[in-house]
Amino acid sequence: MRCWSCGRLRGPRPRCEWNSGIGTWWARMTSWVEFTPQTLQQKPPNGWFRLLPFPRAEDSGGNLGALRLKVRLTEDRVLPSQYYQPLMELLLESVQGPAEEDTTSPLALLEELASGDCRQDLATKLVKLFLGRGLAGPFLDYLTRREVARTNDPNTLFRSNSLASKSMEQFMKLVGMRYLHEVLRPVISRVFEEKKYMELDPCKMDLNRSRRISFKGTPTEEQVRETSLGLLTGYLGSIVDAIVSSTGRCPLALRLAFKQLQRCVEKRFPGIEHQDVKYLAISGFLFLRFFAPAILTPKLFDLRDQHADPQTSRSLLLLAKAVQSIGNLGQQLGQGKEQWLAPLHPFLLQSISRVRDFLDQLVDVDKDEEAGGPACVLVQPSTIVREGFLLKRKEEPGGLATRFAFKKRYFRLSGRDLSYSKTPEWQVHTSIPLSCIRAVEHVDEGAFQLPHVMQVVTQDGAGSSHTTYLQCKNVNDLNQWLSALRKASAPNPGKLAACHPGAFRSGRWTCCLQAERSAAGCSRTHSAITLGDWSDPLDPDAEAQAVYRQLLLGRDQLRLKLLEDSSLDTEVDPGRDSRASDGPCAEVLAQQRAATTHLLQVLEDLEQAHEEFQKRG
Repeated sequence: MRCWSCGRLRGPRPRCEWNSGIGTWWARMTSWVEFTPQTLQQKPPNGWFRLLPFPRAEDSGGNLGALRLKVRLTEDRVLPSQYYQPLMELLLESVQGPAEEDTTSPLALLEELASGDCRQDLATKLVKLFLGRGLAGPFLDYLTRREVARTNDPNTLFRSNSLASKSMEQFMKLVGMRYLHEVLRPVISRVFEEKKYMELDPCKMDLNRSRRISFKGTPTEEQVRETSLGLLTGYLGSIVDAIVSSTGRCPLALRLAFKQLQRCVEKRFPGIEHQDVKYLAISGFLFLRFFAPAILTPKLFDLRDQHADPQTSRSLLLLAKAVQSIGNLGQQLGQGKEQWLAPLHPFLLQSISRVRDFLDQLVDVDKDEEAGGPACVLVQPSTIVREGFLLKRKEEPGGLATRFAFKKRYFRLSGRDLSYSKTPEWQVHTSIPLSCIRAVEHVDEGAFQLPHVMQVVTQDGAGSSHTTYLQCKNVNDLNQWLSALRKASAPNPGKLAACHPGAFRSGRWTCCLQAERSAAGCSRTHSAITLGDWSDPLDPDAEAQAVYRQLLLGRDQLRLKLLEDSSLDTEVDPGRDSRASDGPCAEVLAQQRAATTHLLQVLEDLEQAHEEFQKRG
């Protein structure tokens, strides 16, 4: 979101920017809220604010409604990498030791401190941090062993939103999203395109709607139920077939993580009475936290560009409920209030045995390779990250740029380059290597009198800069292209610190009115501002900074624990031989005290480093 002061000021207007966590530029184009620079400097706003319609001539007299959005402005300073090395070493050592008895390592403390609000974000940071070091497997195993050790009822295993559950969930999204797309996209696309009416709940049946779609005359509830059952089993059959035949496409890192999870669960819950627990532990993640949510809300998993209409949403809900029942291995069939799902039970029971066989094949991995090792790449170079039609215009040395200079081209963004051609089937295409990109920025609407325009600034081998202007179809498309291009070019060296948000027309820049084409940029670039999703690039320094901030919240708790351990060490029991204190218990206390002291020192050193950088200015 971008907010600015509307006071009558000469020169550039003061601006404040932040990411709302949903979309960085959405509010900029549709609505606004006003803050004075003094307010932002003295005390960052935190609360509920009303967004007003963006004042535009074409919107005069219109009514866009009202929206109240709670936002929080946060600012953090990320230090150079060397300052986080001691903390990184402690985190990496944590996963190498015994998990069940660990009470003083940073991971044990984070698990205790993480609340429901920040647990998912913390899990994402930790998974990325360990993924970048090739230790995602040991990290997940550490959390899994702790979770399993304190679980007495196997029916509640991994059912809460613990740090272990959230970490595995985020790991699946990071390494398995392409796999998810390959499995579910064909069926989800069919549901959206065919728009068939499906309903099994008598309380929700709309006989008039079903009449328009499938029947002649007025249908009965039984006819609607039978037709809906046939459609649902058809879609579900395609989903189950795609899942159970996808073993070879599932990422090796994910299969190895599931294999280690199954071993841990089998060791904790042996015996014939717990024979399904090893399956439920994996299906609880893969089906209940991955496949079913993706079917229910395809847009959140990049399976569709737009949310579903009400009728399609209801169809997706029915499919998600069925997949969830299959993931539960039919344990809750016939229970609860949704007895109207009973017609689906025969199909679901037939699918469960196939799912068990699929899970056995999934963990049948013999390769000696660490899950989430350094070879794990989130986006392969040949993978198409985003594609679609855009309007393109290259920067020209002279002449007046008009809206007719934009030409329609089909663009594809891969892990290697940004290419475009006249049509998707066109064989001849032009490519822009991602390594040449130096900035990806939004362009002011006044530059070409066109909305939703962005610019891609590149540098060739001779050091010359070139700008390509691209117009998107709407603001959502613009946000997604900006984010995708920035993530794809994130590792590039030589990024521009500033650029022009306008265009050079009639001998001057439309943004700052400078007359030199080569004049320095008047607005800073925003390479780090992206839409948060599974494809975010790894940033170990930012991730370590987030972990440090979370650990600071537990520093007082660590100090109190250190005092308690010291008092236990100095107490003498009159009825016990003093030599008893030299046993293993005293050694464990000494190790815990040393670990706590070390962690506190690391946090103090980082805090001092932040203070020094803040003084520098």
